[in-house]
Amino acid sequence: MIGADAIVKCLEAEGVTTVFGYPGVAICPFYNSILASDIRTILIRTEQNAAHAASGVARMTGRPGVCAVTSGPGATNVITGIATAFADSIPLVCITGQVNSELLGSDVFQEADITGAVESFVKYSYLVKDADDIPRVFKEAFHIANTGRKGPVLIDVPIDVQNAVCNKFKYPEEISLRTYKPTVKGNAVQIKKVIKSLERAKRPLICAGGGVLLADAQEQLRAFAEKHQIPVVSTMMGIGIMPTRHPLYFGMVGNNGKPYANRAMNESDLLIMVGARVADRAVNQPDLITRNKVLVHIDVDPAEIGKNAGPTIPLVGDAKYIFEDLLAETFETDSAEWIKDLESARVTMAVKRSPNPAYVDPAAFIEMLSEQMQDNAVYVADVGQNQIWSCAYHIVKNGKFLTSGGMGTMGYSIPAAMGAKLAAMDRQVVAVCGDGSFQMSMMELATMRQHNIPVKIIVLKNNYLGMVRQYQHFTYKDNYSVVDLSGSPDLEKLSAAYDLPFLRLENMDKAQETIAAFLKDDRSVLLECLIDPMDLV
Repeated sequence: MIGADAIVKCLEAEGVTTVFGYPGVAICPFYNSILASDIRTILIRTEQNAAHAASGVARMTGRPGVCAVTSGPGATNVITGIATAFADSIPLVCITGQVNSELLGSDVFQEADITGAVESFVKYSYLVKDADDIPRVFKEAFHIANTGRKGPVLIDVPIDVQNAVCNKFKYPEEISLRTYKPTVKGNAVQIKKVIKSLERAKRPLICAGGGVLLADAQEQLRAFAEKHQIPVVSTMMGIGIMPTRHPLYFGMVGNNGKPYANRAMNESDLLIMVGARVADRAVNQPDLITRNKVLVHIDVDPAEIGKNAGPTIPLVGDAKYIFEDLLAETFETDSAEWIKDLESARVTMAVKRSPNPAYVDPAAFIEMLSEQMQDNAVYVADVGQNQIWSCAYHIVKNGKFLTSGGMGTMGYSIPAAMGAKLAAMDRQVVAVCGDGSFQMSMMELATMRQHNIPVKIIVLKNNYLGMVRQYQHFTYKDNYSVVDLSGSPDLEKLSAAYDLPFLRLENMDKAQETIAAFLKDDRSVLLECLIDPMDLV
């Protein structure tokens, strides 16, 4: 057995079924060895998207997604995908080929110090120097990626190590890292403090972030909120923790959130922030969530607690375990008047739009789309105006909502949707993007076609980089700079080139029947929706 064979054996031991990547000489031994395995390899069209697709798998399965690329530009191209996963705490194992060990530091062809380059964007990285270390390194990498605060781990393997004989392959059954022991159970004393504060509170509120989904704690949080009638809001990454139309859910908070959700944050007297970083997109004035209220901050990463806002009650631990402990306690809360106030605000503070009837209204369109999508469908939003409209108007039933929150990486939706679909072929997966973000990953239409990955794609087309145009509209008084997307391809012809069924919707007149046609079977379809270029989120 050589090192490359050992890598494949490690992936098999971890239950990996799919590897996304792009080969080159430095990773060829691995791709040669994987031919003898049942692991499926997906040739992605650019390396960044290999990490995005692996992210889609991870977010559907709760296990690390895997990508493998070559050295030099292959490795540097994948960095944006790694950084995107790191910002959203998505578990990945990223394998990079590397030049011969003896040539490291010589600036030879396609050499890049990738472990140094990704230092800011990984939980940990390895440079493998001995083929016998491969089983230990991979066991540690999967453990680190998927425990504590989850995230990407990079393993750089020189080509000579891949080709070297592995003398003693034994995949470890357990792992114990002396310096890495994340806290899982919440402190019992702190949990008692939370309960006492809840008993006194008149306006309690839970703000749920993406960490709840990563901990697979949504059922426990929902049960706790229902048992004690505590209203819930979410960050962008927390969308889907509560069904959109759940009576206790009051929407997304933040600059682009629901006004009544932000009001609830400001007026609560006890705020439980769970699995959220208290970052600027959700809370642009951290002082407001500490003023005149008890702030409980629950997070598996102790470094996040107190980083942006000082909590009254810090509580380190895994959200699933903590809410199970909270559910086991018996106590009373009285928030009936508070919920009534929030229900009233939901009506009086609802955003009113005045859409241009000559175009598709993205808000109404996304609501119609949501109504017709399957109950457990997966909606993958890209970045830009399309993302904000999706967050505001997509109706999550019992499905999932995926997007790039922390990094805001354009081009995320199509490759992430491909990964999500491969992880759950029985579920409907729809990617929604703008015409700017679509052109950052439209090359993956070839991947979808080659590997028969039936993802449905919607392009909200307004011929602008809409979010930046909107910022320039308000900030620079319509002095637009480098936001015009003139020269974009004819999407009907592009669809034909990839043998993809195509639909176009120019206004709302035939929206319902067009959506029905778009969703009617399992094939990939591209739907172009013409949006008013001056529409605002």
